[in-house]
This record gives sequence, structure tokens and C-alpha cells, in this order.
Amino acid sequence: QVHVVESGGGLVQPGESLRLACDASEPTFNPNDIIDISWYRRPPGKERELVAEMLPRPGFIKYGDFVKGRFTISRDNAGLPAYLQMNNLEPEDTDVYYCKIELVTGLTYWGQGTQVTVSS
Repeated sequence: QVHVVESGGGLVQPGESLRLACDASEPTFNPNDIIDISWYRRPPGKERELVAEMLPRPGFIKYGDFVKGRFTISRDNAGLPAYLQMNNLEPEDTDVYYCKIELVTGLTYWGQGTQVTVSS
């Protein structure tokens, strides 16, 4: 059983930064089989929204419209961990951030999420 684990969340003030990490414990898959790594969040009263998405091959990256250049998704050369660098955080970014990993086999794994709180 693969467990996706997020880390790096916390409490910061507006304008500060956080770097989230996404890794797999006891991986039973080849990280090179990852075809999609995504970060999501679910604002209160809203649908789940995409924060950032990376398709390692062909190297496609997409961000939610609200990111506005503040966040960067990346991953280790070995395939994992994946990261979400978040700069210039705003109170509206307060949420639980989830990592999703999709494999070439079609299997998809979600983590339990990491809490990000932006408050003065």
C-alpha cells in the first residue's frame, strides 16, 4: 500500500513563504512511472481547486489562476519528493493542501493533506 505524505505546512504571516513537500512512504512503484503530480486545495464553501500540476513528460506545468506567479511546483531528479514553493502568501491561501500522484498504470494516490495558515 502506497502512502502519499505531505509536509511543510504551518502558520505564517502574509507575505511570507512556505515550501510543501510530497513524498511516498514505502513506495512500491518506480518514481519514473509518475505521469502527473498535482497539488489541490478546497477553500471553504467551494469546490476543490487545482493549485499546481506537473506532467514530468513532456514537462508540462499548470497553475491555478489565483497563483499569479507566486507558487512553483517542482520535483527531485529522482522523481520524488515533489515540492510546492509558495511565496508572498495571502490570508486567502489558508487551506489544507493535498498532493495527488498518478501513475502510468492509471492508479492515483492522495495524501492526507498539510495545513497552511496565513494570518497576522
